[in-house]
Amino acid sequence: MMIGFKIKKLRELKNYTQEHMADKLQMSQSNYSRIESNELDLPFSKLQQIADILEISITDLIEFDAKYFFNNVHAQTINGNINNTMSNNEKKLYEEQIEGLKREVTYLNEILTLVKGGKL
Repeated sequence: MMIGFKIKKLRELKNYTQEHMADKLQMSQSNYSRIESNELDLPFSKLQQIADILEISITDLIEFDAKYFFNNVHAQTINGNINNTMSNNEKKLYEEQIEGLKREVTYLNEILTLVKGGKL
């Protein structure tokens, strides 16, 4: 999944508009829209700013997979804002799944390091 799409989905989860993000990044809404449509190359510094605004680490932003969040979430658009109708139980299940996936990624990275080092 391309980074712009991930940023868009995370922005929607936070109920932020493109205008809000553009304002925080001190850029025009049209240029911000180009980020979400993957039309602009994104320097690391700008990616860090976006992650900070979305209150997420860059690693989590890069690893984000929207299908885990949006398969069972019904969204209703009102005045450009997204209102998610996710129950607390669904949210807890998704958070637990995310934590499990993070642990799995850490474990697999450790295995990969061992393999690369010839220790496995």
